[in-house]
Amino acid sequence: MGLLDSFEKGLERAVNSAFAKTFRSGIQPVEIASALRREADTKAAVVSRDRIITPSDYLVRLSPDDDERMRSLGRALHDELFALLTQHARTQGYSFAGPLTIAIEADERVATGTVRVNSRSVESRVSWQGVVEIDGRRHPLATARTVIGRGTDADITISDAGSSRRHAEILWDGERAMLRDLGSTNGTKVDGQKVREAGLAPDTTFTIGRTELTFRVIPVTDREARA
Repeated sequence: MGLLDSFEKGLERAVNSAFAKTFRSGIQPVEIASALRREADTKAAVVSRDRIITPSDYLVRLSPDDDERMRSLGRALHDELFALLTQHARTQGYSFAGPLTIAIEADERVATGTVRVNSRSVESRVSWQGVVEIDGRRHPLATARTVIGRGTDADITISDAGSSRRHAEILWDGERAMLRDLGSTNGTKVDGQKVREAGLAPDTTFTIGRTELTFRVIPVTDREARA
């Protein structure tokens, strides 16, 4: 079953058959879903081999008559559109450039039965943040140097008796990362091999003691960076 098929079935659960008769003319809810998906596809931008960013802020413009009909659906329409676009982005491998928002408004310049979608990215700027992921939790890396170890003076503390107090460090310049062992007792491993120093590509997993850590590079909007 396609995404639009799923949307239509979800919409059928949200409105009764009597109300559905009002859509015999004018815009159809599924057309709004198609327009949103098309806008996300058109504006998607490849920023690296593994990362595709698409806008996060969508404005749907309808004729006043169509807007009035859509508003009669209440929150159900917005929830279905939000779920559809989120699932579409996940399927396509897109990352939203900020929190997803969808708004619908009337525009007298839009003809009945048509839909216009405008999009933009929140703050319109995306930067890249290096993080270390441990048991699903992400720890941002400082620009320059981040020390990892068992000691309370480490920048990232791990509860692992097999690690040293200052076990290893990651050097991050905003684009590249280097892992360096700090003379630890049990060593630092990348792909099962002990290393003193090694470059870290995104999604590389390394081991300190019995703890597995993964280096990732994630998109961060200006708004998130200030939070």
